[in-house]
Amino acid sequence: MMFTLWLRPLIQTSVFLWVVASHSPQGCDFSQGKWVIDEASFHPLYDASRDCPFIGFDCLKNGRPDKEYLKYKWMPSGCDLPRFDGTKFLEKSTGKKIMFVGDSISNNMWQSLTCLLHIAVPNSNYTFTSQIQELSVFSIPEYRTSIMWLKNGFLVDLVHDKEKGRILKLDSISSGDQWKNVDVLIFNTYHWWTHTGQSQGWDYFQVGNELIKNMDHMEAFKIGLTTWAKWVDSNIDPSKTKVLFQGIAASHVDKKGCLRQSQPDEGPMPPYPGVYIVKSVISNMTKPVQLLDITLLTQLRRDGHPSIYAGRGTSFDDCSHWCLAGVPDAWNEILHAVLFGN
Repeated sequence: MMFTLWLRPLIQTSVFLWVVASHSPQGCDFSQGKWVIDEASFHPLYDASRDCPFIGFDCLKNGRPDKEYLKYKWMPSGCDLPRFDGTKFLEKSTGKKIMFVGDSISNNMWQSLTCLLHIAVPNSNYTFTSQIQELSVFSIPEYRTSIMWLKNGFLVDLVHDKEKGRILKLDSISSGDQWKNVDVLIFNTYHWWTHTGQSQGWDYFQVGNELIKNMDHMEAFKIGLTTWAKWVDSNIDPSKTKVLFQGIAASHVDKKGCLRQSQPDEGPMPPYPGVYIVKSVISNMTKPVQLLDITLLTQLRRDGHPSIYAGRGTSFDDCSHWCLAGVPDAWNEILHAVLFGN
């Protein structure tokens, strides 16, 4: 869908949000913790239908009957939760471009942030342009701030060949120019690498001149992510662009699933596939990349998925994406803390 809207403010209220971080400037690790009921009643942070009808993933609008999943906040272990100020976020981002690059889980986070920023300055005009040549843009002209999402599920090149079909080139990135001249880059890739059968997005892998029909998907993911890391190391000037990697968000496609789940699970949780690869690749980079470590907090929230309330009918049980308002708002609380500190 392609459209651009100039819109007047929708609401006349302001909110305070809470911040958590994977690693704050003071070195505190916010990736470990638990979900608790927000007794201060700051959560949910917004009503998507009322406050931000331009976003998707609105499970209540799609018929979800329960609301308990909206009341939880992430409480890290041993760390305080400084207040978040959405106006401050925009003031510090004045004249800046922030770009999410990734799959639909990246889009989940981007849509959450657009709503959080809108409700912080409800009297400000904004524009919302959806998927023109894979790029979606939310802008607040008053602050000259653009929050963008560029759809790119693998980060490396996917090309189409008349004879071979779809070829995923694990050692090639030709679209990187789109990532340049941006102040903040938040990359994400993982879920598309795990797909099999009809959901699989490629027919062959390619490394160098070699076509490979079958390869362990996690090995392919590691090669592709290493290619991305080399691109960042070769092309990014840390004095001009801050780079973050949106960690792996857990899916709940196991036997228990996510249908009719209404509260968080309890830890501890087992290691999640792919996390070691992400941490290993980032640790070997020469340019600084901040990992937004959201894996545990998503492992605990099988209740936060749309399930049959994704807007695609009751036969579609979505246990990968996330309801808004909901879990992705915590990811952006992490983002705020990493970018601006306490």
